[in-house]
Amino acid sequence: MKTVKLNNGVEMPLLGFGVYQVANGAECEKAVSEAIEVGYRMFDTAQSYANEEAVGNAVKKSGIPREKFFIVTKIWISNAGEEKAAASIEDSLKKLQTDYIDLMLIHQPFGDYYGSYRAMEKAYKAGKLRAIGVSNFYPDRFVDLSHFCEIQPAINQVETHVFQQQKELRKYLDKYNTRIMAWGPFAEGKNNMFKNETLVSIGEKYKKSSAQVALRFLTQEGVIVIPKSVKKERMEQNFDIFDFELTEQELDQIRALDTGKSLFFSHQDPETAEMIINLIR
Repeated sequence: MKTVKLNNGVEMPLLGFGVYQVANGAECEKAVSEAIEVGYRMFDTAQSYANEEAVGNAVKKSGIPREKFFIVTKIWISNAGEEKAAASIEDSLKKLQTDYIDLMLIHQPFGDYYGSYRAMEKAYKAGKLRAIGVSNFYPDRFVDLSHFCEIQPAINQVETHVFQQQKELRKYLDKYNTRIMAWGPFAEGKNNMFKNETLVSIGEKYKKSSAQVALRFLTQEGVIVIPKSVKKERMEQNFDIFDFELTEQELDQIRALDTGKSLFFSHQDPETAEMIINLIR
């Protein structure tokens, strides 16, 4: 598996497996176990997904040494603040059945995320977290946090796909030596992504699907991806993207698909902020 080096020297896989909306314990454990069989070693979960235990069970039962895996989880806004976040880190460690978490992120830029970040910094120094970062932080909040934290975020996980390539945000991530990680790399099929003429045409040349072309584009652009599927054949397809390379002309064709806008929601929209915050009320 190809890896990227984070700003603290930790090697992170470029391709992993996401478990968002796979909340059923048995279903999630089965999906992660099958993904392990396919070859995935990075798994992205979160406190709010209610499946950390399932991920931990699958990793434990695989019989593969823990150090071969890269586990990512996230602190939810109900656990915001230094004290609550610290307790939630311990809870995540317990649910994942591990002594350390490879990467922990603040899930949303709401609540006392400064306190949460301080808790992560302390856990990082204690060896409980190998790397720390954020998720869904737009350039303004990312820059603000970067200037007032002790340990620079290693990752910012944001909506990233061929229609929202985060070009403006990436200027600041590059400036502060933070890697971008994609959620929703398939845009959840929006904009008819799987039948997009550009992706389909390029895929025909390499005998690849539009989904594989989309993932290859992102990884060639340096984006860490975590596609999700509960079907093993799809897991295999998503994993099989490193045996071809897009040309610069093809990359430019796909770059031109960028709209620069979210296909879901904006965290800078007051109604979105209220909607997310109300999830904990």
